[in-house]
Amino acid sequence: MRRVNPREAKRMMQRMGLSMGEMPDVQEVIFKTSTKEIIIENPEVAIMEMRGQKIFQVTGEKIVEKMLEKKVTFPEEDVQLVATQAKVSVEEARAALEQTKGDLAQAILLLSQTK
Repeated sequence: MRRVNPREAKRMMQRMGLSMGEMPDVQEVIFKTSTKEIIIENPEVAIMEMRGQKIFQVTGEKIVEKMLEKKVTFPEEDVQLVATQAKVSVEEARAALEQTKGDLAQAILLLSQTK
């Protein structure tokens, strides 16, 4: 495989309409998905621009992955139903639903047993 001279590579990129630069002073890059957060500290970020579109290339050494907790919300009707059936407050009903992961019958049983 033939090695490409850096000046030659730069000219070829310009002919293709591709420009490349570095984003200065980036402290961290965060990628968020529905289940986790990926944090890259002190990264190097290169920006390539081609035909009006920007492409970001991120490299870094220190990568931290954090799992995100999903906050589950329950319909107000479910909370009211559990509260009236178990004869408890709305807050207690909501806590029981969170503990039973939304299972209405199990939440009512749990609250009825603790009385």
